[in-house]
Amino acid sequence: MHYTSSGYLFISPQDDCNMVVDEMLATGYNEEFCIANSFAPDFVARLMEAGFLIMSTDAAAENKAPFYLVLPKLHIERSALFFENLRVKKSIRKLLPLYELRADAEFNVIIDRCVEKWGEAWLTPPLVDCIKKIRLAAPHPQILSPTANAYPASFGLYREGKLVAGEFGVVCGNVYTSYSGYYEEPNSGTVQIILAARYLQDNGFSFFDLGMPLKYKNALGAVDILPERFVQLFRKGVDN
Repeated sequence: MHYTSSGYLFISPQDDCNMVVDEMLATGYNEEFCIANSFAPDFVARLMEAGFLIMSTDAAAENKAPFYLVLPKLHIERSALFFENLRVKKSIRKLLPLYELRADAEFNVIIDRCVEKWGEAWLTPPLVDCIKKIRLAAPHPQILSPTANAYPASFGLYREGKLVAGEFGVVCGNVYTSYSGYYEEPNSGTVQIILAARYLQDNGFSFFDLGMPLKYKNALGAVDILPERFVQLFRKGVDN
């Protein structure tokens, strides 16, 4: 295990990413982020397959050329939606028939729209490029379903043929991890999550990994779990 002077765990492409996770749990590593300096697609894919949610940052000093780092994140608490717990409010239920969900649709459009909507604070240019490269290198399933290796995927929500909400994430085994999303009209983001959860349930996924806990996720039935439990569930999903 290697640490920076500020106490963050440094992960290199030579490391066994699963063993890093084991060591983090065994030593009680109390930071959410680790640090890496390689955007090599095969390395980042291995981090994804170990259960990290991959973020990035520009660590350059002010007025200096960008210096991008990878920030593998293993949340201190993780939001997980188990499909039997999905809750749909009556006010939302009546909206569902108005929309069409398309799995793995317009991936590049959706990830670029997320960057436009939320900025490059963590979705930095080299990370977006890396995610797109991982997707291109992976076998494309005919339908979005569990995969043996990391596969960046998307969900698009359409109303009258127009893309009105979307999200992208990563499939590893039978777990789908949501990375970011956006919506263009009221309630469409909530509808997209609900329909995506139903799709995942119908297509063999074990649970919907929603990443950082937030109140709106809990309102949909998600629960907050500790990293030890998350890693256990994630590895079971990856190994199946």
